[in-house]
Amino acid sequence: QVQLVESGGGLVQAGGSLRLSCAASRGTFGTYRMNWVRQAPGKEREFVAGINWNDGSTYYADSVKGRFTISRDNAKNTMYLQMNSLKLEDTAVYYCTYGSTWGQGTQVTVSS
Repeated sequence: QVQLVESGGGLVQAGGSLRLSCAASRGTFGTYRMNWVRQAPGKEREFVAGINWNDGSTYYADSVKGRFTISRDNAKNTMYLQMNSLKLEDTAVYYCTYGSTWGQGTQVTVSS
């Protein structure tokens, strides 16, 4: 079973940027989609962005369109989330997911 490890979270001021990474223990994801999902304290989990591993098609939640960019590096089995123009409401634990497999999450905190 594939394992996912996120990194890159941290504390940033509103308007700033962060890049999250999700390293997978193996490649060969076929036609499946990998996703970023976040959960803020006291809130439901929220889909953020997804990417089809085979053709690179991308999908975004309306709340992050134009600010976040998802990408992948097939050679490194790694997915990225470039987050720009961060807002207070982006504060959450960010998880990468592949099917039923989730990483451990990385905390993103946006301060005023």
